[in-house]
Amino acid sequence: MENLKVTLPGMVLQNPIMPASGTFGFGFDFVDYYDINILGSIMTKAITQHPRYGNAVPRIAEVTSGMLNAIGLQNLGVEEAVNAIFPRLPSIYRHKVIANVSGSTVEEYVAVIKALNKVDQIGAYEINISCPNIKEGGMAFSVDETMASYVTKACKAVSEKPIYVKLSPNVTDIVKIAKAVEAAGADAITLINTLLGMRIDVKTRKPVLNNIYGGLSGPAIKPVALKMVYQVYRNVSIPIIGMGGIMTKEDVVEFMMAGASAVAIGTGNLVDPMICHTIVHELESYISSLGFEKIEALVGVAHG
Repeated sequence: MENLKVTLPGMVLQNPIMPASGTFGFGFDFVDYYDINILGSIMTKAITQHPRYGNAVPRIAEVTSGMLNAIGLQNLGVEEAVNAIFPRLPSIYRHKVIANVSGSTVEEYVAVIKALNKVDQIGAYEINISCPNIKEGGMAFSVDETMASYVTKACKAVSEKPIYVKLSPNVTDIVKIAKAVEAAGADAITLINTLLGMRIDVKTRKPVLNNIYGGLSGPAIKPVALKMVYQVYRNVSIPIIGMGGIMTKEDVVEFMMAGASAVAIGTGNLVDPMICHTIVHELESYISSLGFEKIEALVGVAHG
């Protein structure tokens, strides 16, 4: 599958398909379904400085063409990740992974990156700037270009690996945020994170999620994600990893034509554990049928 190879800062992927953070864990739950070494990379579950137990249940709800989640970044913390999880990972996956880094303060992001720098299997960091900045009253780093720039610079200053910054769609001007993180030193951009949404149980007359609001993902958000990838591609020079409602090989091609160099599949893994495996196997013949010899030739062609 040489024709599927793509290059990202610090990484060469055998194909552009990877599971999105939070929908695949570290891969251990999927090895009974298929050989996950077929994947271009894996975006790990979020890693924070200290263990987090997440939000109270119910924290997942189905909606039309998607789902809502308010998991709350449940994870075992960076110490457990470094000492127990990453040492086991090469036994099931031999390629470089992208570690998702989250925090509530800049200092937390920095602490996680410093601890993860020693892990050879990490090829890059995905910095989730949609987290609430507790020093700024809970406002997410992603909603203001100054804060987005600040956390990007801080992460870049201590990182020994490329920094990919994950952008939130819950902003007025996605291009402004993208340009700010690029100027601050981001090596790539991943987008989009989930949209905010909610459901109400008409029988109980209360919100379905204990957290009230949750992140909307799945096919429902694909048109928004595609538009934002298209917009950002026209305004930045660094690579983009696109995500948001990808369920088919056609979706992958659309995102790449809009400007994504690679893609991540999230909710699709929860619907069909084999989805990434299936799409990888379908891609080569599909791009050939469209008249493309190599998949990298698709990137940005929708811009003319």
